[in-house]
Amino acid sequence: MRFLKWSITGLSCVVVTSAMCLFAISGVASEPQAKTFNVGQSGAKGDGVTLDTVAIQKAIDAAAEHGGIVVFPAGTYLTGSIFVKSGVTLEVDKGVTLLGSQHLEDYPMMPTRVAGIEMSWLAALVNVYKQTGVKIIGGGIIDGDGKVWWDSYWALRKVDEPKGLRWASDYDAKRPRLIQVYDSSDVELNGLMLRRSGFWTVHICFSHDVTVDGVTIRNNEGGHGPSTDGIDIDSSRKILVQHADIAVNDDALCLKAGRDADGLRVNRPTEDVVLRDSIVREGAAGVTFGSETSGGFRNIEAYGITTLKGVPVGILFKSAHTRGGFAENVRIHDMTMTDTPVVFRITMNWNPSYSYAKIPDGMTNYPEYYKVLTTPVPEAQGIAHVRDVHIWNVKATSAKRVFEVDAYANAPLENFVLDHWNVQAQSAGHIADAKDWKMSDMSLAIADGSAVTVTDSSDVMGLPQVAAK
Repeated sequence: MRFLKWSITGLSCVVVTSAMCLFAISGVASEPQAKTFNVGQSGAKGDGVTLDTVAIQKAIDAAAEHGGIVVFPAGTYLTGSIFVKSGVTLEVDKGVTLLGSQHLEDYPMMPTRVAGIEMSWLAALVNVYKQTGVKIIGGGIIDGDGKVWWDSYWALRKVDEPKGLRWASDYDAKRPRLIQVYDSSDVELNGLMLRRSGFWTVHICFSHDVTVDGVTIRNNEGGHGPSTDGIDIDSSRKILVQHADIAVNDDALCLKAGRDADGLRVNRPTEDVVLRDSIVREGAAGVTFGSETSGGFRNIEAYGITTLKGVPVGILFKSAHTRGGFAENVRIHDMTMTDTPVVFRITMNWNPSYSYAKIPDGMTNYPEYYKVLTTPVPEAQGIAHVRDVHIWNVKATSAKRVFEVDAYANAPLENFVLDHWNVQAQSAGHIADAKDWKMSDMSLAIADGSAVTVTDSSDVMGLPQVAAK
């Protein structure tokens, strides 16, 4: 048998002519297999009754010392807030459920951002807080058991609204999020079933290089959880969300960047984001920009998104005249909408009773965050500017309206390109406050025969001819 031998720096290789090649890497040891830490060995019971927070955290902390994997025997683990550390893989496999405690004291208060402002708030059920190199993976379930939080919110709304405090309810009603990734990087969420979140489901805030892949979100089981957003990307960058399956009672795939004076102070955009190949079964919209727009959005691409009957709007931009911020270089394409009532909506005066905070006359005893929410924003800084948006390859059936687009005369929606739309709808709808829009290959089959109404706009070119449906 004949042998050939050669050497490369740091590598010696022997080749056997019988096609068997043996490699010996000089001075380079193979990577050791990651050590596994079983929460059962840390004292977790997994019986759905015993509070397992301390035992789970003990396993996570041990794994953090070695860059290890935390695993769970099959079972239901009742837990409060847990904190996944750098280098740790939290493996929640099939047959495993992390079940959120229904007691506020099991969720510590800590600095964070909530609904657009920085404040102290409950930690999430599962937290990646100022960490790097974290994975939360597996085919198991993370269940917020959220109805108790939903009920507390609605009860508070009944008290707040008559006082003129609708805007305060989302901050006053303390409800834990399901997963928060905060000020972290190199994070992966993969394959999980996320259920019944008390508040937002996945909140990615002040973070970068985060991937969310193959998650299923169900927040409408046992009731419709208020403000149970699906995936919120908040003043973060280099984010990929793909293969999500979402049914929630508010924004499904949502981009956020801060609210009003506090958001303008922080001034951090959401940028370099891809949302793709996902289905939204229930939610406020398929893809949402806002309403927290203060830091702005840049270089966003969304495609391969399907919306179904439980979704009222396909593509939604929303802001308010105190938000400020911008959206630019936005690309949305290959959208499929079935029984989605409104194809494309832009509203820059969204939900005034929530958007515009005012402390009622005579009220003197209120939390510090009321001052933050009611800090005035100068008019020139309060209007969001949306420009350079391309939307193409949109297919929609059984819609009620194609367009519901409104902005402000002093901040028109600039440089939109719409092409290759095939839409069946009851009416065409309207576009207001637009500038430099170009449309082409727009096939609209409109049941009532109406054309798109355009007002207070300039250079809107290529308006589609309407064919009777």
